[in-house]
Amino acid sequence: MNLQVRDVARILDVSEKTLYRWVKAGTIPYHRVGDLYRFNRAEVLEWATCRRMQLSPEMLLEPDAGQVPLPSLVEALKAGGVAYRIGGADKASVLAAVVELLRLPEEVDRQFLYQVLLARETLGSTGVGDGIAIPHVRNPIVLHITRPTITLCFLENPIAFGALDGGPVKILFTLISPTVQAHLHLLSRLGFVLHHPEFKAALKREALRDELLEKLALAEASLPVAPPGKPT
Repeated sequence: MNLQVRDVARILDVSEKTLYRWVKAGTIPYHRVGDLYRFNRAEVLEWATCRRMQLSPEMLLEPDAGQVPLPSLVEALKAGGVAYRIGGADKASVLAAVVELLRLPEEVDRQFLYQVLLARETLGSTGVGDGIAIPHVRNPIVLHITRPTITLCFLENPIAFGALDGGPVKILFTLISPTVQAHLHLLSRLGFVLHHPEFKAALKREALRDELLEKLALAEASLPVAPPGKPT
């Protein structure tokens, strides 16, 4: 989806003047089409999520979803699971440990996935602040999996992750999706629920799986609902 300056300003709830300033500074990802600036919805969503920005509820709408059902965060987390005390001394070793425990079909090349996750980090850290990172692949469809998953991992020790706030990371949400559509759906919703106080508190104390799912369901229930006739 090609977004114009006014679209992105509305979604991010900033003035067009601010957006032009970010463009000139090279802060926000954009594309030049002749004399016009255009923005990719996926890139804007990733950029804003990694900066813990409060997005417009419009970002939750799926413009191309049609009638295809998309998973809830709770469903994706149940499929991906929760893991505790994950070891690793740095970003690379932690990601390697996470990839090994992901619930994936046997035919998925885990070494390839690991390299893709590392490559994604070179484009910019997925550390979103408050000790949280959201590792994910830039092109979800290459893995040929059948259902999206979110795997929540609590690390044994905080590690440097290059997060924007400069702080170490101890909580990882790893997103694996079969389609770009499902990927954006989960990423946008996760960006919202990470601001929910009860879910945040459960994460901070590394609550047990059932409580985490309960608080996540509560947080997800508070998400904006699309107007009638539009997909959520």
